[in-house]
This record gives sequence, C-alpha cells and structure tokens, in this order.
Amino acid sequence: MSFQAYLDNVEKQTGKTPNEFIMLATEKGFTSETKAGEIVAWLKQDFSLGHGHAMAMVHVIKNGARISDKHVGTDGSHSDDSNTLRLDGI
Repeated sequence: MSFQAYLDNVEKQTGKTPNEFIMLATEKGFTSETKAGEIVAWLKQDFSLGHGHAMAMVHVIKNGARISDKHVGTDGSHSDDSNTLRLDGI
C-alpha cells in the first residue's frame, strides 16, 4: 500500500483529511518534537486507527507532505507517484 493510500484510508475511516488531523494535533499541542508514541496513542484512542495508519499520520503531523524519494515511481507495493503527499483530502 502506498503512503498516500494509507492517508486516503484514514480519511475514509474517520471522515477527516490529513490537514484536519494536523490542525487537531496542533490544537492538542503536538509538535515535530512530540514523541511518535504519544501521537499514536491519541490517534488509536480517539480515532480507532491501527498502528500502521497512525504512524502514517504521525509522519504527516510531524513532517508535513514531503516523503522520501525511496519508493517514488518504483514497482513495489509501497510505491507512490510523488514525493509530495496530498493532504487536502481524496
């Protein structure tokens, strides 16, 4: 599953876009310095996300839309079309 597909599935499950999660995380006081485990616990408790989907959201909350070029344009199961994720929704 691509990184973008993880984000799209989170939106389908919760009705919230990645940008909305970023705003909610900011309101809770989470920053790029917040430990991933703290954010994951919040996402699991309040939104019933699984660990993988929560970790994808942690990356976006802490780092924004940019991802590594590692999987961009590859033939693997984690291939993304771009190193910039779409955060405004499906």
